[in-house]
Amino acid sequence: MSVASLSTRVAAPVMEVFASIQGEGAYVGEPQVLVRLRGCPLRCRWCDTPGSWELGEGAQARVAAPSGVQRESSWATPFQVACWIAAVEPGGARTVSVTGGEPLMWPEFVLGLRGVIGARRLHLETGGGHPAALERVLGACDHVSLDLKLPADLRAPVPLHTPADAAEGAARDFETSPHTASEWRAARARDLALVRGRDACGKLIVSGDRSAQQFEEIVLDVARLAPELPLIVQPVTALHGVPGPSVELLVEVVEMARGEGLSARIVPQVHRLLGVP
Repeated sequence: MSVASLSTRVAAPVMEVFASIQGEGAYVGEPQVLVRLRGCPLRCRWCDTPGSWELGEGAQARVAAPSGVQRESSWATPFQVACWIAAVEPGGARTVSVTGGEPLMWPEFVLGLRGVIGARRLHLETGGGHPAALERVLGACDHVSLDLKLPADLRAPVPLHTPADAAEGAARDFETSPHTASEWRAARARDLALVRGRDACGKLIVSGDRSAQQFEEIVLDVARLAPELPLIVQPVTALHGVPGPSVELLVEVVEMARGEGLSARIVPQVHRLLGVP
C-alpha cells in the first residue's frame, strides 16, 4: 500500500474540534478537547447531534481555536487533527475525547490519533453497537464511555456510504450494526466483557416515556458481566418530541441498579445546562 493510500485509510471525517468541558459520564465537568467525527449508522430517537449522522459531500470541519473559528477539509489524518487539538487548547494539554457520530466507524483513525497526541489521555465515547471495533481500539483508549441503549429507542440503522471509497473501488468494510433486540443484546454483552476491569463507565439514557422495568435487562447484564462498572443514569434532554424523565423515574432506575450491587448515579447533560458546546 502506498503512503498516500495509507493516509487515506486512516483519515476520518471530522465535524468539529473544540475545547469545552465534558458534559456527560464519569468525567463530567473536566476540561477537555472534543473531537467530533461524522458518520453514524445508528438512529437513536433522542440523538442530540443528528447533524453528525451523514458524511456529507464537501463537508467541512469546524476548528474552534482561540484566535477564531477555522474551516478545514472534513477528511483529516490523525496528525492533522493532533495539530488542531493543540490549536484549540486555551492553556495546557487537555484530555482528548473522541465522540460523534460514532468514532468506532473509524478505528484506524482512533489508533493513529493515540500515537500523535503525546501524553494526553484519550477518551472514547461510543454508542455501543460495534464491539469488534471497540476491541480493536481498546488498548489505545484511557477511558471508554459506553452507551447502554434500549433497542426500542433506536430506529433501523442506516449503512454509511463513502462516495470517495466507492469511486476508488475500495469501499470501507464497516462493522455491521445491530438491527434486532437479540443483536443488541449480543453486542452489549460483548462490550461489557471488553470494558470489565478498565477505566470505563456505562451510560444508561432514560427518557420520560419509558418505565424502570424496561431497563431491568440492561441493569442485570451490567451486574452479571461488569459489576464494577460505574453506571451513569443520564436523563434525556427533551428533544424531537422525546420527553425528559421525572426525578421519580430516575431514582427508581438508580435504586434498581443499587439493588444489584452496582455503583449508580444520576448525571444530566451538564453542557446543555450551562449552554456550552
